[in-house]
Amino acid sequence: VNYQLANLRKELGLTRKQGKKCTSGEILSKNANRKKGNANRNPSTFRVFSPLYFCSVGHIGKSLLCYPSFLNKPSIYNKAMYIEKINGPADVKRLSAGELETLSEEVRGVLLKKLSEHGGHVGPNLGMVEATVALHYVFNSPADKIVYDVSHQSYAHKILTGRKAAFMDAAAYDEVSGYTEPSESEHDFFVVGHTSTSVSLATGLAKARDLKGGTGNVIAVIGDGSLSGGEAFEGLNSAAELGTNFIVIVNDNQMSIAENHGGLYRNLQLLRETDGQAPCNFFTAMGLDYLYVKDGNNVQALIDAFRKVKDIAHPVAVHINTLKGKGYRLAEQQQERFHYSAPFCLETGSPAVDSGNEEDYGDLTARYLLQEMKKDRTVVGITAGTPTVFGFTPERREEAGRQFVDVGIAEEHAVAMASAIAAGGGKPVFGVYSTFIQRAYDQLSQDLCINNNPALILVFWGGASTMNDVTHLCLFDIPVIGNIPNMVYLAPTCREEYFAMLEWGIHQTEHPVAIRVPANGVLSRGIEPEKDYGKLLNRYEVAHRGGQVAVLGLGSFFQLGEEVVGKLKEETGVDATLVNPRFITGVDEALLEDLKRDHTLVVTLEDGVLDGGFGEKIARYYGAAGMKVLNYGIRKEFADRYDAGELLRDNRLTAPQIVEDIKKVR
Repeated sequence: VNYQLANLRKELGLTRKQGKKCTSGEILSKNANRKKGNANRNPSTFRVFSPLYFCSVGHIGKSLLCYPSFLNKPSIYNKAMYIEKINGPADVKRLSAGELETLSEEVRGVLLKKLSEHGGHVGPNLGMVEATVALHYVFNSPADKIVYDVSHQSYAHKILTGRKAAFMDAAAYDEVSGYTEPSESEHDFFVVGHTSTSVSLATGLAKARDLKGGTGNVIAVIGDGSLSGGEAFEGLNSAAELGTNFIVIVNDNQMSIAENHGGLYRNLQLLRETDGQAPCNFFTAMGLDYLYVKDGNNVQALIDAFRKVKDIAHPVAVHINTLKGKGYRLAEQQQERFHYSAPFCLETGSPAVDSGNEEDYGDLTARYLLQEMKKDRTVVGITAGTPTVFGFTPERREEAGRQFVDVGIAEEHAVAMASAIAAGGGKPVFGVYSTFIQRAYDQLSQDLCINNNPALILVFWGGASTMNDVTHLCLFDIPVIGNIPNMVYLAPTCREEYFAMLEWGIHQTEHPVAIRVPANGVLSRGIEPEKDYGKLLNRYEVAHRGGQVAVLGLGSFFQLGEEVVGKLKEETGVDATLVNPRFITGVDEALLEDLKRDHTLVVTLEDGVLDGGFGEKIARYYGAAGMKVLNYGIRKEFADRYDAGELLRDNRLTAPQIVEDIKKVR
């Protein structure tokens, strides 16, 4: 094999670029000068066959890519790649059927290179390549409007709509969002990142078109996993009554982030097994016309289907059967692992950065809960389509058995179900990312807290240092959860405190409880934590008693508080008091009153948006009193793809900046 590759490189005039032991697809530099974009409609081709290794070599800017045999079939060397000529959908329409197939392979190769080097959603995008090519071949975007659900599968769409440089040039990788973004292109209609919204959004576009007497197709693209969300059902229910052109493309790859759960998926399976002919049909029952495409990764079959429904005068669902991770063997075999991935080695699939043996709260939580489940059959873990948020890998889910429930992407249902399990004497633990719990605000208020049921919610990744896409910000959970009556929202500062709160939250029977899991790593303070947070309700911990200035460091920002106190003493000699509030939802009035005796300034630190947050409770308490209060947190805005360090500095959330401010106001 190496001999074969050496001859290939010699023939092409290629040299291997030196670098890491395992690169994300070998990058080979061509010695000979070659004009960029000198495309040929009928390039000469040859194939390199090997049972172990083959190359897919194509000109991308100034370099060529070499991909090994984990791409599942021999690819074609193109002296000029079709993708280089694609600057918009009009260019896609000029290609023949065979050329569209080749374009699809080129797009997939480009995606794999960027994904392996930069990270992103792997499986969803690889599986949607052919469908995206066919959509832009048949329909006339942007006159025909395509709305992608979640839009994490829109990478190929971006490549075909004038943004290929952001996928082919490493220097431009960050110039586009990982989701649809109207500011980037007229072909994107919404900023989307959460699930189950595309049908509702598309029905609005269709209604606006009809109200204005317009024309054109409106297409919602939604995955089978997203169909488990309530808004998808609501949108489909409404779509049936539009009575005009409306097309729903259902991308059925038999997966959500993990495996699908729910009765709906039995019907999708039945439809696949009968080539769409089963009389029991979810989509027709909802009032939509229906068309099935058995091979949703066949460009010509997709083109034929899309032509049938183009300009249709009534709502229709086109059900396409696709393969998640198509074309990358490891992603096909490990579909959950490669739903999303940080940079990885293409050959092995292993992460490009080895995290070593670093602990994380998700893994530790799953281990703890499995132990509790063995001791108490009423303990049950609940996830809304993201089981690994609290460490439940496929093996652990199997071990938990009926004591683990995946409700699909349905946070509303998860909260209501948890509330009722608690009401019935069970001990539910719902693990969820901060950005997704906001989808269930009504259930938190109505189904859980009004009923005062003792369910436990674990909120992961709350803070500025986790997800930074505008659609996935984890900055709002404190005001969302922290102001609902009856809720006890806890903010542990370390490993010891987290597990003490977790144990109490599972076994107590008096309150709805949420825990904001620390987002700054698994740290130990070497303390003996409290055991009964019910008896200590709204009582803060004074970690260090000083005077003049009191610093309240909430949760993940307790360590920032330690740094501020240390630096303040170093620079001014002031020995400040350091407080661990523990309770986001309550005010320790006794402590705050006591601080008035020998303190003139209180500083609050919270890793989330300031408006409606914890610090404002403290400022409001002191009100007309003589105590000065400085609140630190993140300003209210939709920040996008920010650098966490820069965001903290912009909000004066570094120890030197905070100490500087303290000096000014004392």
